[in-house]
Amino acid sequence: MKSTLNVNGKILKLTSPQIVGILNVTPDSFFDGGQYEQMEAIIARAAAMLEAGADWLDVGGYSSRPNATPITVEEELHRVIPTIKAIQSTFPTSKISVDTFRAEVANKAVQAGAHMINDISGGTLDDKMFETVAALQVPYILMHMRGNPQTMQSQTTYENILVDILSYFRKKILKLEGLGVKDIIIDVGLGFAKTLTQNYFLLNHLEYFKRLNKPLLVGASRKSMIYKLLGITPSLALNGTTAVNTLALCKGANLLRVHDVKEAKEVVTIFEQLSTSSD
Repeated sequence: MKSTLNVNGKILKLTSPQIVGILNVTPDSFFDGGQYEQMEAIIARAAAMLEAGADWLDVGGYSSRPNATPITVEEELHRVIPTIKAIQSTFPTSKISVDTFRAEVANKAVQAGAHMINDISGGTLDDKMFETVAALQVPYILMHMRGNPQTMQSQTTYENILVDILSYFRKKILKLEGLGVKDIIIDVGLGFAKTLTQNYFLLNHLEYFKRLNKPLLVGASRKSMIYKLLGITPSLALNGTTAVNTLALCKGANLLRVHDVKEAKEVVTIFEQLSTSSD
């Protein structure tokens, strides 16, 4: 597996699982919507996640929860660009990812100081995204999704979910690499156009996607695959998230995208100790 990323000219080795801390500057995200809209709260949240061990801060200004209300490009830019600039200014050594499926937002976010693009649509919702990533030469998280946040839950029928998603990734990777994109991270898209059962099937077969020779990111934090299964709310889904993150690492995940950095860091520490002890 490719085990390095070029981050702003510096080589980042993925020898240890990376923690990607979620920073949603939205009023309507499913778990923390509305908590981080004021800059003081945003910076405090960023500081807390970095202190807890986050390797990345993933800034998102457009909620991708099912049936989320669409917003304009202008509104998304209004949310994420000042946030990225403030984080970069306050924490100049931090690594920032921008969670967007829009090429214009991705471009302006990188110009503002972001180092990576996290695209839930894998280039499907903006046909300029791939060429933008190629021009920017930044790492790109390629996620699997069907439809959009408003329609994805009605598109969960697969002939063979592993083969179908692998084929999706291979086609996208071929196109990206043809454009000169060098650093691609794979995200199977838990919760995006998948049923609860399909989510756990993918988690259980995560190593299947290692044949793509790309780092794997898993983002299951407090999602419905956890809280609906357990009959609880997202606010009570931390324990379930920890269980899923542990399984994801055992199945080959290289990056965990999480709301709760401290707990995820503890999972990584224990996982690495287990790995060391097995040698």
